[in-house]
Amino acid sequence: MKRYLLAALVALTMGAASADTTLPLRGHVFTPSDPHIQYVGRISFLNPERPQFNYPGTQINVGFEGTELRMLCKPKSGYWMAQIDEAEPFKVAFTGRRDSVVTLCTALPQGRHTARLMYIIEGWDLKPEFRGFVTDGQLVEPPALPSKKIEFIGNSITCGYGNEAMRASDHYSYETQNHYLSYAQMAARQLGAVAHIVARSGIGVYRNYNGPRTGTPDNRIDVQYEYTMYAEKSAFRREGGAMNERWDFSRFQPDVVCINLGTNDLSTNNYDTALLKQGYKKLLKMVRQHNPQAKVVFLTGTMLQKKELDICRRLLDEVADEAHRSGDQQVYRFDMTPQGALGYGADWHPSYEQHKLMADELVAFLQKLL
Repeated sequence: MKRYLLAALVALTMGAASADTTLPLRGHVFTPSDPHIQYVGRISFLNPERPQFNYPGTQINVGFEGTELRMLCKPKSGYWMAQIDEAEPFKVAFTGRRDSVVTLCTALPQGRHTARLMYIIEGWDLKPEFRGFVTDGQLVEPPALPSKKIEFIGNSITCGYGNEAMRASDHYSYETQNHYLSYAQMAARQLGAVAHIVARSGIGVYRNYNGPRTGTPDNRIDVQYEYTMYAEKSAFRREGGAMNERWDFSRFQPDVVCINLGTNDLSTNNYDTALLKQGYKKLLKMVRQHNPQAKVVFLTGTMLQKKELDICRRLLDEVADEAHRSGDQQVYRFDMTPQGALGYGADWHPSYEQHKLMADELVAFLQKLL
């Protein structure tokens, strides 16, 4: 694989390349509204020069003619995976109070290059913002996005919670979450598809993790699905702006919607299976309303075990069967292998190896649908 000298990369505990944006920047500054910058995901452009987002999987791509490229973000926006041309992807961090500029590459040969950036953590409390690129050359059109489109709706499993952790006893940290290495993004890359992500750790269909038996109506998935960014209802009222922006579903019409939910609803022994089934049916109705042509796939995997896994599979089979009898033949079911044999990530979440297996299994199934 062709590789270039990639300098001043920021990754985990490695030295950070940072600067204050109040200082002069060498090169040409291109703001987020530049038409050559390509965006993927639920992003708010209420301020086109400060686009906001907080779901993992948000992508910002750009083509450029020059020998170096730097990225500008709000300080403490979090972690990204970057890929320059076809070189190996690497992790980039905006983690310090003054980390607002990060060098992505330098000393490239003259010519046309491509940079692909993916936000790889859940940024709901960081409130990340993208603020542009700096290069010694000019921006050009990036490669076209794949024509196949997949939407993933999920929880911490889809987010990639703790998939870079070494032990199940490790707890959540931004440093060990890498959505780029989640089953969702690995499957999308194998299928040659672009993915939109609506996922949040702890979220459920009718109740979030360890929520009351009657449910958590304020910020479960059916509430979040309607909005551009993740936020609890209190934040809708308190902060307004991007946190209160309804998502425009015409911006992304997927071929397939994969729903991987139910783990949090069933994770503690305080659940109501009838309410969970109602929640699945309500979510399916909402997804179908906004994506009338999409194939909808209900997934299980991979943290549930034994009784709760049986309950989840049974309820989803019933929901799919009832949809078929009602005339919707584009609802499908797929069960991924429960975890255990391939180790664990943080807090007993799927390991990186488990995510690889999940992706391989899902790709084999989705190839038939796509």
